[in-house]
Amino acid sequence: MVAGEASGDLLAGLLLQGLRARWPGLRSEGIGGPKMLAQGFETWWPHSKLSLFGYVDALLNLRELLAIRRQLGNRLIADRPDLFIGVDAPDFNFGLETRLREAGIRTVHFVCPSLWAWRPERIETLRRAADHVLCLFPFEPEILQRAGIGATYVGHPLADAIPMEPPRPAAREALALPEADTVIALLPGSRRSEIRHIAPALLGAAKRLARPGRRFVMPVVPGLRGLVEPLLADAGGAAVQLVDGQSHAALAACDLALVASGTATLEAALFKRPMVIAYRMNALNWWRMKGKGLLPWVGLPNILARDFLVPELLQHDCTPERLAGEAEALLADAPRRAALHQRFVHLHELLRQDTARRASDAIAQLLPA
Repeated sequence: MVAGEASGDLLAGLLLQGLRARWPGLRSEGIGGPKMLAQGFETWWPHSKLSLFGYVDALLNLRELLAIRRQLGNRLIADRPDLFIGVDAPDFNFGLETRLREAGIRTVHFVCPSLWAWRPERIETLRRAADHVLCLFPFEPEILQRAGIGATYVGHPLADAIPMEPPRPAAREALALPEADTVIALLPGSRRSEIRHIAPALLGAAKRLARPGRRFVMPVVPGLRGLVEPLLADAGGAAVQLVDGQSHAALAACDLALVASGTATLEAALFKRPMVIAYRMNALNWWRMKGKGLLPWVGLPNILARDFLVPELLQHDCTPERLAGEAEALLADAPRRAALHQRFVHLHELLRQDTARRASDAIAQLLPA
């Protein structure tokens, strides 16, 4: 298995839990993070090696990434595993999967790339790379099957892992947050580049949102706290509490989230929390990606609803002033928050499919008899 960054590690850890329940003697190894390690995974390189975003980051680290992929491919071809599962990280995994498949090793890609949102040409790359694709969203298998790619809708493992009714009091107690306060979660993303580009805007918004009785909690990927601490001055006098990891606790505890576009937006929706979606990136990356989108939305809750359920503030619009303004509007509008809650309940029900069982059923069909 290969999983990159925190979101891939989370998905892979949940998948491994289900696979181990079906095959107790499962041996799993490759590239992964702490969630996978907790399921008995043997990691040859840490998943942080793949925690990059955009063309600039990739180019700066290209030599090392190519060397890791080559060495990993050599080792897997020598070891001949029964199956290889690439978890997201398409820029790394597609090339590796293609090489392994050509060597006669069966490959599964877990998470259909967002070719329905942008870069539809990737479907040809995926066809060469994967024997089968495990899809998180119900509309994806039909798209892939029309292109001749085997695919199964397995639901989203986060929908199984996150309770339908979030444990707000317990989360507040765990994070030492007073029950009576309004809590706003700040989630800047798990990549170094996201922290550099997005965290200052979120902390600037916290400065503008600060009031008596309001608190802010910012989960930080373990190991990246040193990047965030120097930025806290941007929050002015706002009471910002940094926590190592614990993003789910922060979302369960909060009344509203300011969240970087990505898996965390879906997590916020599954926790039934109103949110403002934010994203900024390197100017060159933005120029390269601008105009390639096929949909009017970038946030997963909005894409799945096919509607602007929650605000999206991207690049030049992702300013402290705009973020604070949208957050205040949500905090002041109880009927809007109640309507969002109901839409998020429906989304949760749609994605809760016992992903581990469905995925292991699909994988079982690919394994040698």
